[in-house]
Amino acid sequence: MLILTDLASSPWPGERTVATIGAYDGVHRGHQAVIATVRSLARETGARTAVVTFDRHPASVVRPESAPQLLTDLDQKLELLAATGVDATVVVRFDEAQSREDPLSFAQRVFVDGLATSIVVVGDDFHFGRDRSGNVNTLRDLGAGAGFEVQPLALLARTDGPDEPISSTAIRRALAGGQVELAASMLGRPFEARGVVVQGDQRGRLLGFPTANVHVPNTICLPADGVYAGWYFRADGSRHECAINRGRRPTFFEHADHSVLEAHLLDFDGDLYGESARVQFQSYLRSERKFDGIDALVSQLKHDVDHARAALAR
Repeated sequence: MLILTDLASSPWPGERTVATIGAYDGVHRGHQAVIATVRSLARETGARTAVVTFDRHPASVVRPESAPQLLTDLDQKLELLAATGVDATVVVRFDEAQSREDPLSFAQRVFVDGLATSIVVVGDDFHFGRDRSGNVNTLRDLGAGAGFEVQPLALLARTDGPDEPISSTAIRRALAGGQVELAASMLGRPFEARGVVVQGDQRGRLLGFPTANVHVPNTICLPADGVYAGWYFRADGSRHECAINRGRRPTFFEHADHSVLEAHLLDFDGDLYGESARVQFQSYLRSERKFDGIDALVSQLKHDVDHARAALAR
């Protein structure tokens, strides 16, 4: 997949493109359905395929005080988009200047001058440009004179709960409730957090349950505090079963100011410090709670490991 940051010239001179545009945070099943339509239309018309997205969530610029945490950072988003089979992803730098660009000017620059688009596929609630003033009708008006069609799609509905569409917001809400299985059903894969293993207080090792303390940027959305079963991927590609704790460790800290993410790799003994890690959340096991003492905590940790092993075996 080509990754384009400059559309000064067409990546495929003389060829047309079927394109879609959006934040694509999470590249969830709804996004995947849109991209599947893009690829199908491109096959029918002999065109190239492209996703237009942004280097950060637009809300982080236009309303930073209420911008959502991300389901995927830019690197993971690009990996997931590459896996859909599109020919290219255009990464638009979204800064103050970009936020003020007129929607018609933006669409002309990207879809007409840059990608020679024949069809633009978007959700039927799509908005873009300065003050979100552009919409499907804006694109249609431009396309009528510039030679491209617009195909709006209804958002993909959930089949496992309330009658609502799959969305990044719905996935964040599921994660906030610890519902990692529900989040996975909307993502089409387990939710994954990425970070670097940093030095902790090594209390887990003293208890007989060493953990990798994974530092995840605070711009990334994480599941609610609790204990989970999941998978830990090392930088070398190896996969390990793990019991995951996200929380403030109330048995030891009465007023911790933030939650930490720790993964205990089952049947593993080795040094992970400084490594990049990917932690996938498979199943919710229990809420975090304070124990009366070390013995009670260690007993519960043994149960957690047994429950994690059983959950992953299923």
